[in-house]
Amino acid sequence: MARQPRLIVPEQPHHVIQRGNNRQVIFREEADYQRFLVWLKEGAKFYDVAIHSYVLMPNHLHLLATPSDATGLALMMQKVGRLYVPWFNHKYERSGGLFEGRFRTSLIDSDRYFMTCSRYIELNPVRAQLTVAPENYPWSSYAHHAGIRTDTLVADHPLFWALGNTPFQREAAYIDMVRQGLSTEEVDFITIAILKNQPLGSLSFKTELEQKTQRQILPAKRGRPFNLPLPPLSAA
Repeated sequence: MARQPRLIVPEQPHHVIQRGNNRQVIFREEADYQRFLVWLKEGAKFYDVAIHSYVLMPNHLHLLATPSDATGLALMMQKVGRLYVPWFNHKYERSGGLFEGRFRTSLIDSDRYFMTCSRYIELNPVRAQLTVAPENYPWSSYAHHAGIRTDTLVADHPLFWALGNTPFQREAAYIDMVRQGLSTEEVDFITIAILKNQPLGSLSFKTELEQKTQRQILPAKRGRPFNLPLPPLSAA
């Protein structure tokens, strides 16, 4: 059976995850993270994809990104992979694939889950016990949002700008939101959506998305439709 194309909607945020093949390490040292980020920035600019939040973990990565068209997100990820994987293989004298299959995506209901998803991404190192605080982890967008340093890879989303009238107000509001953390339910909800390549949003959001894209988003109804006639009885 042919795989269904990814659900990509232009000008809508998408949560993206790319794992190492068999969960192997894809970043071994500082130079690896730096090189990947350079190529990610170039790819995002070339294919007109806005990167709002990100984290590079030793064996996987997360992005919160808005593509300008239906193909840019996939082309960006392919471009970065075609540059990074041969570079990584040459450096560490290895061969073969580095990433597992296709990257996964989850279309995000901006109004309801954008900020939650951003915090989910930037708190990933804390949940993985790689650090006790997000500001101590160098390979994420948190330092940018918290005003610790400017990250030219990050394109601030309008919802981030809406947090305050000045950079200080926005940064303080975001820091406070991150300090509140996420509930287990929120973490599970986002995790399940991205692993199943499902949209993250309310019922009304999914219903509207289903109508807009003409693709099945909501679970199919079970049982025989009431408006279909029963088959004729056998003459036997």
